[in-house]
Amino acid sequence: MRPSALTRAARALRLPVPLPTSPPPVPDSVAVLGALPIAAVVLDAQDRFRFANPAAELFFQHSAASLQSYTLRDLLPPDNRLFSVLAQVRLHDAPVSDHDLALESPRMRRLGVAAHGAPLPEMPGGVVLTLQDGSTAQMLDRQLNFRGAARSASAMAEMLAHEVKNPLSGIRGAAQLLEQGASEGDRELCQLIQDEVDRIRNLVERMDMFSERPVEQAEVNIHEVLDHVRRIALSGFAAHLRINQDYDPSLPPVWGNRDLLVQILLNLVKNAAEAVDPREGEISLATAYHHGVRIAVPGSQERVDLPLQVIVRDNGPGIPESVRATLFEPFVSTKRGGQGLGLALVAKLVADQGALIECDSRPGRTSFRISLPTSPTPPRRPPTGVSA
Repeated sequence: MRPSALTRAARALRLPVPLPTSPPPVPDSVAVLGALPIAAVVLDAQDRFRFANPAAELFFQHSAASLQSYTLRDLLPPDNRLFSVLAQVRLHDAPVSDHDLALESPRMRRLGVAAHGAPLPEMPGGVVLTLQDGSTAQMLDRQLNFRGAARSASAMAEMLAHEVKNPLSGIRGAAQLLEQGASEGDRELCQLIQDEVDRIRNLVERMDMFSERPVEQAEVNIHEVLDHVRRIALSGFAAHLRINQDYDPSLPPVWGNRDLLVQILLNLVKNAAEAVDPREGEISLATAYHHGVRIAVPGSQERVDLPLQVIVRDNGPGIPESVRATLFEPFVSTKRGGQGLGLALVAKLVADQGALIECDSRPGRTSFRISLPTSPTPPRRPPTGVSA
């Protein structure tokens, strides 16, 4: 056998002749599926779960062992579009994809899901199904829109403060001077001018809350904040309602600003109290730990995990579909006479702390979910030999 070019070159240079190498072993298919960052499951001909990777456990909020006791029909209604994807895979014995699926049932709620199914030759009727949740990407996209809207409101606040507040003081002073020598009817008009000036000033001052200010952050016990907000609500605007608590006591401290968190949660609880029925209304405050939410810090390559979730939920009539997409933008309100600044301010204060907020609403159940970071520095460990 004639030596290879590499061998001849090695001999010419008096280098060690390279030994032939065997190709690396092919990874096991189960190991490959398990390493995928997106949910992957294997379904048999009866849509029973035969395999689920770790990402699928997070997607369905069930362990792989518990999923094997379910069929897909136990988790989703039979008219869901996902079953049409599976039927097409089996009918044509070929891969089929569908996008923007809504997987909704009492057990789960996933929106904007991309599904890819492929036949499994080793299992008659079997399908390998991957599911990619687009709801997080949509949430991040909406959050960027909220931040843009907050910046617009901030610029408007600075403009109003500079261009409006000073002339308002002059108008109010002139109305007070005119009132001193005016007739009875004209004094009423002067008072009306002063009242309207005060109303505009209050609006400008509310808008001024959108201005950009540095936020000091530290470790915060979110359960103490929630208890504080609950006590305020029950002693005032929500005294006639029941406020339930569903906390995860194992949560570490969140990284944020305590005063801003109180302001955010008070606003959300007050909105919930105004939305529910005065006699049968319920508000729930909950905390949870959720993997998988990670965002990039603007202007750097750093990524921040947001695993700590705070949920404010009510059993009110829900938010109209027409305003959900713009709910956190300034001057959007579902309340009669509302100025539409409350939720816009909430979105800005949440973004200022590097957190995310999203809303999920349907009749009888509206949830505002805030995803918060943990402390950026790990807790200090005591020196060896010293008790904590």
